[in-house]
Amino acid sequence: MRSHLRLKLRLVTGALILFALLIIVRLYFVQVVDGEEYSYKAERQYTHGSQALYDRGFIYFTRKDGTLLSAAGLEAGFRLAVVPDRIKDADATLAAVAPHIGERTELFSTAITKKGDPYEAVAPRLPEAAGAAIAELELPGVLVERERWRTYPAGKSAAQSIGFVAFDSDDDLAGRYGLERYYDYVLKREKEGLFGNFFSELFADLDSVVGDGRTAKEGELVTTIEPVVAEKLRQILADANGLYSSAETGGIIMRPATGEIIALDTVPSFDPNAFSEGDPETFDNPLVESRYEFGSIVKALTVASGIDAGVISPGTTYTDTGCITLNTKKICNHDLKARGTASMQDVLSYSLNLGVSYIAGRLGHERMRDYLVRLGFSEETGIDLPGEIPSDMQNLLESPRDVEYATASFGQGIATTPVAMIRALGALANKGELVTPHLVRSVRLESGLEKELSWGKGQKVYSPEAVEATTRMLVYVVDNNLAGGAKEIPEMSVAAKTGTAQIADSGGGYSSYRYFHSFFGYFPAYDPEFIILLYTRDPKGVQYASETLTDPFMELVHFLSSYYDIAPDRAVSDI
Repeated sequence: MRSHLRLKLRLVTGALILFALLIIVRLYFVQVVDGEEYSYKAERQYTHGSQALYDRGFIYFTRKDGTLLSAAGLEAGFRLAVVPDRIKDADATLAAVAPHIGERTELFSTAITKKGDPYEAVAPRLPEAAGAAIAELELPGVLVERERWRTYPAGKSAAQSIGFVAFDSDDDLAGRYGLERYYDYVLKREKEGLFGNFFSELFADLDSVVGDGRTAKEGELVTTIEPVVAEKLRQILADANGLYSSAETGGIIMRPATGEIIALDTVPSFDPNAFSEGDPETFDNPLVESRYEFGSIVKALTVASGIDAGVISPGTTYTDTGCITLNTKKICNHDLKARGTASMQDVLSYSLNLGVSYIAGRLGHERMRDYLVRLGFSEETGIDLPGEIPSDMQNLLESPRDVEYATASFGQGIATTPVAMIRALGALANKGELVTPHLVRSVRLESGLEKELSWGKGQKVYSPEAVEATTRMLVYVVDNNLAGGAKEIPEMSVAAKTGTAQIADSGGGYSSYRYFHSFFGYFPAYDPEFIILLYTRDPKGVQYASETLTDPFMELVHFLSSYYDIAPDRAVSDI
């Protein structure tokens, strides 16, 4: 019995030794006898063995029906490279490759003459068809390697907020602007792979993993941006910017109840697919990285603050003298006209600086400053975009003078970002509560798990009664005063206000001919779906925001009402 077992063991051992000898002989022929032939075959493989294919998480737009559309993804193709010393016939090689690489033929011609160069990349991002055609030629010294790269299907749409990927100081590809930078730790790919991520995500506390939107694991971003709306906004902004030769025009569309931003953009911008050809000055995002004095749209907040504090009511009147002097500085209505006994409705309807200065005086310094702080003008909004700066209301914190508070009441002397402004104005469209504006709804982890991000609870600023009273006054402005009442929508209530501010001169004071125009509004006014903020900086040939931004704003209102099939909120007889 034992001898029979020993015989079996010897046979198995002999078979293993024979198999090992066969492998050694085969390796000898592959590496030594036929080594050069296999080396040439390796050159013609699609994937360069020493270089892993680029990988990065996708960013998605969200259509109105909930389906996803790529905002930042990966495109596959080929990279053409050469080993000049192994090219036997340069002329023939050039003639064979040229039909497939177009304008890069000259680069290829130069590269194949660089003798002694072990590897020369010539044409990255070759389309599938061109790369496959060159590979089939099996040309010595010509390498066709598989490649993936970042692509942005929407082009310029929301480009400054999406951002792009480029090499950093460590020569690594990383997010450089927008969501690509803010969520780089989510989008980049480490080497531990899918299974390591799966089990760590499965057994981890998911609330702590992605609870605040800042500590998510590797995954993909699902944004709140609606692609059709985003493109519509971009076109409207571009048209307005071109019509008035403005230095810059921007806009944000947000859901006031949640802070979800469904569209945002500025012009001029750039195409992230070809950012190297763009103007680097357009890469930064003015919506969070630039401050402006917004002018008279702030009057809506001043009125709401006065009503909320109980120092005025919609029926309150004051004596309007056209101009007043505070701390030796003269403050006037924009048209210098005195209106005698004026109501709070007149203040918003005719955008009276003296009216909101009166409210500021009734509020007093401490109470007015407190409302501005509660509206978020002393801090960053917390939006998930890089480079955000806080508003500047330092003059109110340092100066005891009445004139500082009077000018702040009509939007001069406080500088704030567009996103901070729409956040503050959003309190009027959200029953008095301030929310956190944001662009990412959820993170889809590589394991397939998805986590909704939490953006916190709203902060109470105004009472619902103060908001409703202010809203009614703003609806009256649209129905009766905006373009002489010609812009009213009989079946839809819209609350809105224009703003025109003088632009500060670099040497101090304000320009007499350069203006910053703004326009905000929300609808349906008493149960808003959307709030819109538009602005244009230094438009040429016009003075008032009602001239530049009324039509763009109303075009967006009509578009959104139709696109989202928003139900009418009033009958014609209600007006």
